[in-house]
Amino acid sequence: MWKTVLPFLAALLAVGLGALVGGKMDIDADDEGLQDALNLAVAEYNNNSNNLFYFKNMEVVKAQSQVVSGIKYFIKAKMGKTTCKKNSPNQHCPFQANTGKPHICEFVVWSRPWLQDIQLLENTCN
Repeated sequence: MWKTVLPFLAALLAVGLGALVGGKMDIDADDEGLQDALNLAVAEYNNNSNNLFYFKNMEVVKAQSQVVSGIKYFIKAKMGKTTCKKNSPNQHCPFQANTGKPHICEFVVWSRPWLQDIQLLENTCN
């Protein structure tokens, strides 16, 4: 009987606490794994952009994670154009003044730290 009741109670407790097993969960913008995922996403964004200047993260608007065979990070971020050109060494790059609205980007990054593997799966920017 315990073999049937125990999984049911565990699932009930997880749902009762607001966490759906295998579902997305809000995480703190300072989470180390999230920061690694965001750094990769911004680097990939810059590599694939035709803009002459580097962009960097201004603010994490929303951050979520999902446990899969690894961790998927779902990141919504404001990206701003910097004063550093892509053909110059990447130094301390302040944001450009008066560049209009920042880009709003949504990234999905899959991390498997035990394999030292991290990949950008989706990149959508407006």
